[in-house]
Amino acid sequence: MKIALGIEYDGSHFHGWQSQPSGNTVQDQLERALASVAGERVRVAAAGRTDTGVHAMGQVAHFETSATRPVSAWVRGANALLPRAIAVQWAVPVAEDFHARYSALSRTYHYALYNHPVRPALFDGKVGWFHQPLDAEAMRAAMAHLMGEHDFSAFRSSECQAKSPVRALRACALRQSGTHYKFEFTANGFLHHMVRNIIGCLVFVGKGKHSAAWLAEVMAGRDRAQAAPTFSPDGLYLAAVEYAPEWQLPAFEPKLIFPLDQGAV
Repeated sequence: MKIALGIEYDGSHFHGWQSQPSGNTVQDQLERALASVAGERVRVAAAGRTDTGVHAMGQVAHFETSATRPVSAWVRGANALLPRAIAVQWAVPVAEDFHARYSALSRTYHYALYNHPVRPALFDGKVGWFHQPLDAEAMRAAMAHLMGEHDFSAFRSSECQAKSPVRALRACALRQSGTHYKFEFTANGFLHHMVRNIIGCLVFVGKGKHSAAWLAEVMAGRDRAQAAPTFSPDGLYLAAVEYAPEWQLPAFEPKLIFPLDQGAV
């Protein structure tokens, strides 16, 4: 039997998604919990392999098992064994040809940024922070240059293992509520550190270091050295993964990222 899972986690407690010898990754924690429920070894594959410090509201994963359990056991049983910073939201039996990563049509990432002279304490680890004033309209103008299919080599880390740097950005938006900003990106896929590198460039534009057109120049140059430094992972969330209706997975339910969704424009 193959089971798909919806997972939420606070990435600041773990060394990323992908299994490591330390055992303190989301994948490691989840596999141990599911193995206890199944009574056998379990391997999990995810839609997105988030880095250390990156969070998830809508991560999707799947695993195979010969164990027969009520669907509720994969949720309640696993959650009883998982650290408090990880929670399985739902479990659904899926066809054998389903794959959490390869069946995905798109992924959506959100980046929460706190723009204030003083660093946050209450939201430490949950938001990125920048101390100088930012121009939201300038950043929105820069984001428009990212739309469509492009070679995103300029925003790709040196450790990226993707075969092609070409991605199709289908939607992007910036919402602001006072000192709180939320950047939203939806694409058919993302390169390693792509969103965090884009955020670094948008902050450069927002603080007036460069014009909005500079972002298009950076992208066209395909040179990572010409872009801004990689921004903090703290505010990055894997928000949702889209699949074809045929898989009959639960619809994504948006989660509140502190005040950002309360009257943001």
